[in-house]
Amino acid sequence: MSAGEREGWGALLHEGRLARFALLCLGVWLNAADALVTATIMPSVAADIGGYAYFGWATAGYVLGAIVAGASAGLLSLQFGVRVAMAVGGATYTIGCIVGALAPDIGVFLLGRLMQGVGAGWIAGLCYVALGSLFPASLWPRILATASGVWGVATLLGPLIGGLFAEWGLWRGAFWIFAVQGLGFIAAALVLLGPARGAGSTERFPLGPLSVLTAGILCIAGAGLLSDTAQAIFAGSVGLLLLVLFVRLNARAVAPMLPRTSGDLRTAIGAGYAMIFALSAASVGYSVYGAAIMQAIYGVSPLVAGYVLGAEAMSWTVLALIVASLPQRWHGLFIRLGAATVLTGVCLLAVTMRHGPISLIVVSSAFLGGGFGLCWAFVAQSILGSVEGEERALASSAVPTMQLIGNATGAAGAGAIANFLGFSHGIDAETAAGGSFWLFAAFVPVALAGLAAAWRLASLGGDQMSLRADSSSFT
Repeated sequence: MSAGEREGWGALLHEGRLARFALLCLGVWLNAADALVTATIMPSVAADIGGYAYFGWATAGYVLGAIVAGASAGLLSLQFGVRVAMAVGGATYTIGCIVGALAPDIGVFLLGRLMQGVGAGWIAGLCYVALGSLFPASLWPRILATASGVWGVATLLGPLIGGLFAEWGLWRGAFWIFAVQGLGFIAAALVLLGPARGAGSTERFPLGPLSVLTAGILCIAGAGLLSDTAQAIFAGSVGLLLLVLFVRLNARAVAPMLPRTSGDLRTAIGAGYAMIFALSAASVGYSVYGAAIMQAIYGVSPLVAGYVLGAEAMSWTVLALIVASLPQRWHGLFIRLGAATVLTGVCLLAVTMRHGPISLIVVSSAFLGGGFGLCWAFVAQSILGSVEGEERALASSAVPTMQLIGNATGAAGAGAIANFLGFSHGIDAETAAGGSFWLFAAFVPVALAGLAAAWRLASLGGDQMSLRADSSSFT
């Protein structure tokens, strides 16, 4: 039995792990809080420098940068080592914050958001690489559960921080605050991760697959911003086809950005990525339209609607912490249970968003987030534990990337459906009541696909995992 299994949570305090664990939590915080703060201050940004028509691109640009960077994070760590790669990610993120803080117009602001997304994507992916290379496998569920807790804290504090800066008329100050945190992340990475030891590979960076991935994400992001339903469906379909092409090209690339078996559902990696993609896509519509629907139908304030949405993150956090210490023999069961609970949450939202009351929407939200909390750490552990050596860096960095791709795809699909239902002309009580059922019911088949992938992953996990407490290091 490993030390991690013997000492449980206390093993995080040994061998200098606590400081490195705090570094990972800071990386998670930068991703989670940044998005929530920016969403809150965007009206103030537009009022100051213009650009009401580009609200969507402030998010789309960030997500695009995060996805492309996240997909290349594993390769970056293999080239230069986690220490240097994290410093590069932190520097890119910090520069993006500074550009946003100094932006004289919306164009420069959006450039800053794109740079923030690239830096955040590298940071998120590299945090998973560091998880797999710096900590024994027995601690992975506990660390991932705590990371979920950081997301929960960000859900509560992010809108509050953004709201205060917006109320004070100091929206630029929010970006300066995150720039300072970015500098702290760079310094901590350089000090805590030790000398860089990258593989120093001379293989050319896979520009072909990266270009296809970028084009696919642009098509998917653009689909969510198109007002014409037919055009949105066409753009989204082209984007999905390009993502499939990317997976195929990656499998044949000399220097792949993802494990070569990422598209093979017969492997734990393929099934795990499919599960993450499908469940993320099926649930993101609630984050995009939930608050607006509640305000239109039930007349609640933005603050109340925001905290009802926050029930999703809080239930994710609480249940993730509760199940973190479960023995490995239970992991397959909770992967299936978690996916089934997410599916239940989507089904409940299709009914409760229309008929209420708010208390039942909170319950539905808790089911949605709780499902992820029950299974997320074990899904990530199954993926990381199914590969060894250099492929672990690629596999681990792709976990948050697949979540982002799922979110982008689901948001685009929800946008197309919402436009078809008349949401593009404004969300009033009648429109919200008439369309809320279909906005969520349309994603039930996607959630079912996620459950099928979860079932497959649970059956493969025990056979393909080769967890090692003395994981090889990529630092």
